[in-house]
Amino acid sequence: MPSELLSAALEKSVNGALSVIELARVTEMLRLTEGRDSVVALFQTWIDHNDGDPLLFAALYNFAVAQTDYQDLSGAEASYERAIALNPDFMPARINLGRIQERLGSSGQAVLQWKEIVDRLATVTGGAITHKTIALNQIARVLEFNNQDESAETALRQSLELDPHQREPAQHLIALRQRQCKWPVIEPFERVDHDLLMGGISPLSMAVLADDPMMQLAANAHYNRRDVGHPGSGLVTSHWAAREGGLSGRLRIGYLSSDLRMHAVGFLMAEVFELHDRDRVEIFAYYTGPDGEDSQQARIRGSVDHWLSLNGLDDATAARRIADDGIHILVDVNGYTRDGRTRLVAMRPAPVIVNWLGFPGSMASPYHHYIIADDWIVPPGAEIYFSETVLRLPCYQPNDRKRVVSPTAPTRADAGLPEDAMVYCCFNGTHKINRFTFERWLTILARVPGSVLWLLDSTDTAQARLRDSAMRHGIAEDRLIFAPKAANPDHLARYPLADLFLDTLPYGAHTTASDALWMGVPMLTLSGRSFASRVSGSLLRAAGLPEMVCLTPDEYVDRAVALGRNRPALAPYRERLRAGRDSCLLFDTATLVHRLEDLYRGMWADFEAGQLPRPDLSNLDVYFEIGGTQDYDNIELQSVSDYEGWWREKLAARDAVRPIPADHRLWPDAGR
Repeated sequence: MPSELLSAALEKSVNGALSVIELARVTEMLRLTEGRDSVVALFQTWIDHNDGDPLLFAALYNFAVAQTDYQDLSGAEASYERAIALNPDFMPARINLGRIQERLGSSGQAVLQWKEIVDRLATVTGGAITHKTIALNQIARVLEFNNQDESAETALRQSLELDPHQREPAQHLIALRQRQCKWPVIEPFERVDHDLLMGGISPLSMAVLADDPMMQLAANAHYNRRDVGHPGSGLVTSHWAAREGGLSGRLRIGYLSSDLRMHAVGFLMAEVFELHDRDRVEIFAYYTGPDGEDSQQARIRGSVDHWLSLNGLDDATAARRIADDGIHILVDVNGYTRDGRTRLVAMRPAPVIVNWLGFPGSMASPYHHYIIADDWIVPPGAEIYFSETVLRLPCYQPNDRKRVVSPTAPTRADAGLPEDAMVYCCFNGTHKINRFTFERWLTILARVPGSVLWLLDSTDTAQARLRDSAMRHGIAEDRLIFAPKAANPDHLARYPLADLFLDTLPYGAHTTASDALWMGVPMLTLSGRSFASRVSGSLLRAAGLPEMVCLTPDEYVDRAVALGRNRPALAPYRERLRAGRDSCLLFDTATLVHRLEDLYRGMWADFEAGQLPRPDLSNLDVYFEIGGTQDYDNIELQSVSDYEGWWREKLAARDAVRPIPADHRLWPDAGR
């Protein structure tokens, strides 16, 4: 039987006595008290009996929003289309219709819908500009997802010209230019200057842009404050379920990730879950990635104690679920990466929160207590670049010793590689290739006659840009060879065709590095100062090849040339990798997991003793202000020998204009 509230509303709807405003109020009450069926029944009845109401389009819009919440996407699409037919200039319906069409797999229709908004909104009004920028941003997002980078960049530029203070379009514009190898990356244009672009940079793009760990920390704090924001009413203020048992029982560890699937992180972590000691820990996996299960996810799902997809749960509901599960320690395996749920983490769903593996740097947040690294990635004295307390494993990166390699080994001819030439390779994404790294590679090719550089496939425009740059430096374009994307077993099988893996700086190889080493391919890296630049150095040292870690650009180039001109000199490195694969630290996953569990117990002991660390976020606004004015496209901080002195000079200049409080700085006496 319908409730009294619903019955009264239905009767008024049939009689035309329920206004659109009252309809919205009553349906919201029904949503909170009675749920889906009552909401849908009232909307449908009102729409069926109020065909002549001038605000019918608004009722249809609200109904479509509710249908979307209830995952009735086809119904929502029909409601939005009918609302637009009644009022073609009602832009919110067009914006949302495009989103629905995209979710239903009709990306082309979505773009056409948003383009209609752009074409219709010629009049300059505040509302028109808002709707037009939203439409342009939606168009850019879909084009970017479909690797139409040039067109996506054009749409973002148009959006920023209309409203230069948008942060998200600036983030995507910078990321697109990095992926296209468009240098300089930070390129001002009409109404959008250098400072505006730097003010919107994302943490990942900052890590790629410059080997400046202090600026990375400051930029991440800025991003957290502006883009993640305050947790609001969803904040978990007590953790009663987690307090039950304490160290006397098993620790409940929650891993929060969108990447527990066929993904670099999923490949690294699979064996971790299998090796956890169930007498010490109980493992919860909270998944936030795309729906649909692949073989890697099925393996992970079968090896944890509890698996829960948080898709469909808002942040507050998901946070309460994690708290109700009594999680002692929540491990954020995303950080500031795609599909991460940082707003959920901000609600503090567990007493202890850890940053590990997914994001290569400090979260610079007020709620991540620890970051897990190792002695090379964060050497003693470098803790200043992290808001979290740094804890260390022997080697921070886990590896799956059960990774599947295709039994069919391709030949160089199969891969389009010259049979007898020196083959350098780098299978990092093109967004990690900056001008300084690429020019070092071209210098190496020039000094090693006949050598080639084997890169991972990218967009046609990015490949053309790299080839053009090579030719301008006197390197024939056919010396750059691009490997097409392949399934992971096939990709691993082709690694041994390369002679030497050349790493990028400042964002080096992570999973790609351990893949190369697992397959017996030596690697040369240039370790900088920041987390992302030092991962490969950590892996090489753990694999038993510490001499392949370079500390200056000249050392990196000269060593790559020497090995390229004497290919037989690489054989001992290959043999060392093969011989040590079952015994080296890098692939000793069992020891890593045991030591990880020791760290977890230490964290919980800190919590119970009232000694949980407090993240240090002091003074980062000043560092971001200073760093945001630097021309990182034209200065490589790797060449600055006195990095701290470089920063002290800039802090002193800032202090002379606007004094920095003496008790509020990361480097003592930095301003004076």
